Amino acid sequence: MSQGPSRFQQLVNEAKKSVRECTPQDVQARRDRGDALQLIDVREESEWAKGHAAGALHLGKGVIERDIEKQIPDLDAELVLYCGGGSRSALAAAALQQMGYRNVLSMAGGFKDWKAAGLPIE
Repeated sequence: MSQGPSRFQQLVNEAKKSVRECTPQDVQARRDRGDALQLIDVREESEWAKGHAAGALHLGKGVIERDIEKQIPDLDAELVLYCGGGSRSALAAAALQQMGYRNVLSMAGGFKDWKAAGLPIE
């Protein structure tokens, strides 16, 4: 007997209903144009240390709600969140929207797709 999605996946699916998504290629194209957006890595410290998108800010999912206002107080700032594959970033984006941030996107495919596309890594 097949089970439905896990509770985690149900939570992610619900978050994605209210969160706009973009691709790594969208993000890089916008950066190349000079658009003012802040790329935020919400992965764990150990994941960040192994490599991350060039120019990204690290605010792990465990602390982003607590620390975002100190780092980025502007509720209209364009924020693009990413994780390993797009689930944790969707959850974090939904939380930031609940906090009043109006221009939050989640990068579908996360760092996995960023790397696969050959985009800049630090």
